[in-house]
Amino acid sequence: MLFYKFTPIADPEAIRLWQRALCERFKLNGRIIISKDGINGTVGGSMTNVKKYIRGMKQFAPFKEIDFKWSEGVGDEFPRLVIRVRDEIVTFGKPDEIIVNQDGIVGGGARLKPHEVNELVAQRGDEVVFFDGRSAHEARIGKFKNAVVTETATTPDFVSELESGKYDHLKDKPIVTYCTGGIRCEVLSVLMKNRGFNEVYQLEGGIVRYGEEFADSSLWEGSLYVFDKRLKIDFSENPQVLGKCDYCGSSTNEFHDCANLDCRCLFLVCHDCAEKTSRIICPSCLATTS
Repeated sequence: MLFYKFTPIADPEAIRLWQRALCERFKLNGRIIISKDGINGTVGGSMTNVKKYIRGMKQFAPFKEIDFKWSEGVGDEFPRLVIRVRDEIVTFGKPDEIIVNQDGIVGGGARLKPHEVNELVAQRGDEVVFFDGRSAHEARIGKFKNAVVTETATTPDFVSELESGKYDHLKDKPIVTYCTGGIRCEVLSVLMKNRGFNEVYQLEGGIVRYGEEFADSSLWEGSLYVFDKRLKIDFSENPQVLGKCDYCGSSTNEFHDCANLDCRCLFLVCHDCAEKTSRIICPSCLATTS
């Protein structure tokens, strides 16, 4: 289950302790980040216990209207429970630019529901620019048609990308920012508007909500990268395969963690290449051991 909420938090540490107690009570694992500006989390457990967790969350008035996004798992997506307090619930490295009130983040792009995104594209055609708010490797297996994918490895990289000038030609175009569940494009749309992008929208609910409504029949292409053991989810039985194997270049949407424990690389490997070795290591590590 994926969720977030921008809302003022007077005592983030108290919320952290409450969240740990709640998750441990209902045997949930996952990752939760808390700051003075709200909460951002992904947790997994049995259906019954996740529902109990949601009921517990809604007893805290600022979290009552959280949009909880579900996806099916097998129960071992998260190895442990990690709950932390940080300066930002999504780390762009610009906490001073983010202002939050009871209604959420202030000054972000206009929210568009999935069908409203399609309507905007129908009205304005190729003028509309989709701007991916995820890191470049996430977009390797799925993105919106003709989307701008930045050369970013981490979320803080977006600021230098926006300030580089390479996207200045888009400043007067209608831009739809998007990300997995909606949180990164909430912040990204603020950062873009603060840097002179004039018509900025954000996809409400992110790719998850768009995929639930339109699957692979409209503007989304491929699979959705997720931050747990599954590594991806699909919205239909036959998604388009966008990724290319880092060994042989053939089509694949299967990510693998490098088997070298000193390397944290995540890379794409097709079924045939994976079958040829019992220890799948990334091309960089392979080159150093050859």
